[in-house]
Amino acid sequence: MKTDRSINVKKIISTVILFFCSIAFLLPFIWMLSTSLKIEADVFKYPIEWIPSRWNGISNYQEVWFGDQPFYIYYWNSIKVAMSTTIISATVSALAAYGFSKVRFPAGAWLFLIVLATYMVPPQASLVPQFILFRYMGIFDTHFGLILLGSFSVLGTFMLRQFFLGIHNDFIDAAKIDGAGHWRIFWQIALPIVRPAVATYAILRFIWTWNDYQNPLIFLRTDALYTIQLAMQKFTTLNGSFHTLIMAAAVSAILPLLIVFVLGQKHVIDGIALGGVKG
Repeated sequence: MKTDRSINVKKIISTVILFFCSIAFLLPFIWMLSTSLKIEADVFKYPIEWIPSRWNGISNYQEVWFGDQPFYIYYWNSIKVAMSTTIISATVSALAAYGFSKVRFPAGAWLFLIVLATYMVPPQASLVPQFILFRYMGIFDTHFGLILLGSFSVLGTFMLRQFFLGIHNDFIDAAKIDGAGHWRIFWQIALPIVRPAVATYAILRFIWTWNDYQNPLIFLRTDALYTIQLAMQKFTTLNGSFHTLIMAAAVSAILPLLIVFVLGQKHVIDGIALGGVKG
């Protein structure tokens, strides 16, 4: 009984500590959201008004979304680039991971090592060759070029390969006996088993692409093609003295990430659980 009580006390203490830690992490976001709903004169009012006494949220968000720098255009650009990149990258990484884990071919292990070695090359080192190549191919300053940059991931291939290795080969051999080829085995047997892992990688890929600032900065020149990160930089430069507008833009920029995480957290948990199960 004493042991059970001591365990319960430890759980309560841990829960309380984690609760206050979570509040501390959420405070900047709460302040940002609160500021986006205020008038400019109340931003630095002391003590802080967490719930604004004078609301101006509708006007602030209207200026962000439909003002001189309309965010709905940049939102559409980011959604198009992030969704396309995520779908292509998850598909290609899953196919490559299955090939390296379940398909036997000459020098397969060496080829995988070569692919893995490319991850040691800093992305900044390949920017100039990519820039020259894209100009030569005519896909510079296009969303297609930007999508192409993120559609092939060594990290995604390596991560998913580890999950495909956890699938027992008896499943693959049984399917081969029934006359199934690798294409059918991948789509109908292997992929459903590792679906939580693929979903986890897709969520991470979406977040990385949405937050990407370097590639759009280098490979986009036309204002109408800007993604949300470039739009944020431009918006901050033009409205640096208006903190309410900047906070409204920041809330708008991170909202899709919160939605994706809330909707996909179950898949992330399932992916972590799948990683702890051996085939």
